[in-house]
Amino acid sequence: DFAPLLQVIRPEPCGACGSRIRFGRAALKCRQCQLLLHPKCQEQCPGPCAPRPRHHAWPREGVLADFAPPTPPLVPALVVQCVTEVETRGLTEMGLYRVPGSEQLVREWKQRLLRAGGVLPALASVPDIHVVCGVLKDFLRGLKEPLAAPALTPLPGAATDIPDDAACSTALCHVVSKLPPANRDTLAFLMLHLLRVSHSPDCKMDVLNLSRVFGPTLVGHSTANPTPLTIMEDTPRQSKVVARLLSLPPDFWKGFVGTEQENLVPT
Repeated sequence: DFAPLLQVIRPEPCGACGSRIRFGRAALKCRQCQLLLHPKCQEQCPGPCAPRPRHHAWPREGVLADFAPPTPPLVPALVVQCVTEVETRGLTEMGLYRVPGSEQLVREWKQRLLRAGGVLPALASVPDIHVVCGVLKDFLRGLKEPLAAPALTPLPGAATDIPDDAACSTALCHVVSKLPPANRDTLAFLMLHLLRVSHSPDCKMDVLNLSRVFGPTLVGHSTANPTPLTIMEDTPRQSKVVARLLSLPPDFWKGFVGTEQENLVPT
């Protein structure tokens, strides 16, 4: 008895043929014993199987590491699945990540994904791709600490204030490397995704537009309880940080998520 197709987050061997199911590829998982298989290997599935304890749901909120898998790349399944769906059918949509989806549907799907834990329902049944974008943004926005600026780490804003471009990039790379591993891997995964969005002529979402959308979500504010004035003053800084992050070479980001990233969706 197999669950619907899911994307693999941690590379594991197929229970039938023994070859590795790569990061981001589709797989079948037995509802009882949690055995993973290539879809093509379903007929060769060994049996019978014994039930295992059910997977626990993720917390409603937490730091990014609370949602990450135990082995690299440390990218939460929710992030991988949203990005996969967006890149599968959203790169021809104008205003991707800028056009809002239904708030009610965003809340409902986010709750469904969080309750599901590591075995996520398919997002192909969400008719509006902007809802999927909204789920991803709302998940990142709801973290206890901003993805790119968690507590006790160097602030990226200071690096972006360096006037020399080469020195700025070097300093920013250093800041990224000091992030907690889950934050670093997920930020790398997201930057590569946003670069692909920015390169789509149909989306009309260049780096400047994307940095405005994701600045407040990824960088956060300079104080825990920002006033309206602080929010207004922080906005240009937040956008500048994300724009600078997106200007770093793609190979820098690929170094954190590895070649498995290339197998996520067709480019």
